[in-house]
Amino acid sequence: MDMSSKSASTARIDRELAHLKILSRLLGHEMHSQSGQRIVLSRDSLEEMKTSIDLFIESVHGGRVQAQSTITSVETTPVASRIN
Repeated sequence: MDMSSKSASTARIDRELAHLKILSRLLGHEMHSQSGQRIVLSRDSLEEMKTSIDLFIESVHGGRVQAQSTITSVETTPVASRIN
């Protein structure tokens, strides 16, 4: 694996993890702003969390489908064989 493919792979992983980072920061903000055993979230906050999770799932699933299509598109060239 050369350096350009490693950096491309790292960039792809960073993009996919960005959705989870946003979700983590939102949860951290809510925990910090509300002191107590219970945390109250608005419907909008929950919708944003759900959207972040859905985007993460789609990006990971999309990468898997893309990888599978790359693998299935590999063509083998026929090789002459000799039967004794």
